[in-house]
Amino acid sequence: MLMLPPPEGDISILTIEGCLTVIGAAAAYAWPTLGSPIFLQIEQAFGRLARRKGLSVLVVGLTALLFRLAILPFCPVPLPFVPDDFSFLLSADTFAHGRLTNPTPAMWIHFESIHITMQPTYMSMYFPSEGLVMAASQVLLGQPWFGLLLMSALMCAAICWMLQAWLPPTWALLGGFLAILRLGLFTYWINTYHSAGTIAAFGGALVLGSLPRIMKAPIVRHRDALVLAAGIIVLATTRPYEGLLLCFPVAVVLGRWLLFGKNRPSISVLIRHAALPVVLMIAAGSWMAYYDYRAFGNPTTLPYTVDRQAYAMAPYFVWQHARPEPAYRHPVMREFYYKGELAELRNYRTVPHALFESFLKLVRAILFFSGIALLPLLFMLRRVILDRRLGFLKLGVLVLAAGMLIQFFLIPHYLAAFTASFYALGLQAMRHMRVWKPERKPVGLALVRMMVTVCIVMTGVRLFAVPLKLRIPERPASLWNFQWYGPLHFGTERAEMTAALERMPGKQLVIVRYSPKHDSFNEWVYNSADIDGSKVIWAREMSSSNNGNQHVGPTSDPNSELIRYYKDRKVWLAEPDATPAKLSPYPVPAELAAESH
Repeated sequence: MLMLPPPEGDISILTIEGCLTVIGAAAAYAWPTLGSPIFLQIEQAFGRLARRKGLSVLVVGLTALLFRLAILPFCPVPLPFVPDDFSFLLSADTFAHGRLTNPTPAMWIHFESIHITMQPTYMSMYFPSEGLVMAASQVLLGQPWFGLLLMSALMCAAICWMLQAWLPPTWALLGGFLAILRLGLFTYWINTYHSAGTIAAFGGALVLGSLPRIMKAPIVRHRDALVLAAGIIVLATTRPYEGLLLCFPVAVVLGRWLLFGKNRPSISVLIRHAALPVVLMIAAGSWMAYYDYRAFGNPTTLPYTVDRQAYAMAPYFVWQHARPEPAYRHPVMREFYYKGELAELRNYRTVPHALFESFLKLVRAILFFSGIALLPLLFMLRRVILDRRLGFLKLGVLVLAAGMLIQFFLIPHYLAAFTASFYALGLQAMRHMRVWKPERKPVGLALVRMMVTVCIVMTGVRLFAVPLKLRIPERPASLWNFQWYGPLHFGTERAEMTAALERMPGKQLVIVRYSPKHDSFNEWVYNSADIDGSKVIWAREMSSSNNGNQHVGPTSDPNSELIRYYKDRKVWLAEPDATPAKLSPYPVPAELAAESH
């Protein structure tokens, strides 16, 4: 793998993309026929492939998979480096060992961490679908990330398949390839472990692609009903809130068609085709309830609930009030939940601030899904709105917008279920632009070609971001979280330290000491599913005043108790805030050192 240090340049990728977009737009207006013979040949070959719909879907999926594998020397398998990454990896490791959850470890207060539930069981706070995907990859391929890579390829293929039901096949194929360039190579959806974006987008594409196929086919096909059920199950076990926002209008339209549609099926046909999909959804719901019971103590207690009640102060929805501050045992966790989350609520105290924050949400979402290269499509927004085609998809986006307005937080994977809708509407705007001829010049056609070309060129620019010294900072995450170019190969310090400890003989215990100015998003205290059986254990250094452990006396040193419990391990002190991060032997008290021998 090509391992280069992060770039420290002053030029951002968005600056380059913006300049190329402006230059391309100017060239399209000044010389609209520039390169037309070459573009025409490419488009004709593209059209021949697009007419073979099944092959088109396969080609898109394989291209997404093989292209990302091909660029591994430049964009290696990502390392976990933010709290969400480690939480999902815990879920994957738990499922890979054949368990739904893990018992609370004996010294659990030293292992408390962000987005990890410690009681009633030790488990990730998130919904299980991404953990299941990564667990299967961990068992079969030895690396959980390859499961996310496969889902990314399936997402791109599913978007192409969905678009074939709403748009002409050539535009559907173009949408599939744009999904590869803008989502499947560099975004945090594929280059971290903390996004269920690709899985939710896959599920949403299945739902939106099966709906018109069910309603327009002369005979309802079993396959389409099963695909619809599969999409609903994926959304319910990944992002159920946004999944509900998507499935509600689908249910309304489907129900109206079943009652009043001209080609609606008979009751007997409906029962015959709906029986198995309904059984599958009931089975998935039952499994989810059982998972909630095992992991969180109650079949009706959803993921997120226990962890948020234990640690978070900020609510999700605008009508909810902030929770009282819990008794944090670790300053870094208070820093995360207070300054990292609760502080955002202050921006919603007045109507002008709330409107401004909502506008920022919209801008960030547009930049993630389109970047700057596709922003010229906004000039066709009025035509798309007035266009009666794709009316259902426009309605669905309005439902999504309403759902996002009533919650405080927005990260692009919250919108993932509607990814295929965004692409369909964007491509419809592109179709309108293609026939736009100011002064009878094919400017619109040239603009469409220019936008696609810029997307391709920017793929190469991002691929060589490190040698070109382009700026992609590691933190704050918002600087790459809302951009198509995603993160670089971050998280190397902890990974290198872990690898060094794994190579040492015997078992290791690493006690982490943060400085007072530590960034709470740079979390190091995470462990595998079987903490006591791990070769390397990461634990927090604690003071006696914050121990909160029922097994430790109020005047006892919790760190001594931790060392005594793991007396068969070599004890280290990790200081992530040193430059570079520092690992040294932990100053074990003499009496404890004597006990260990």
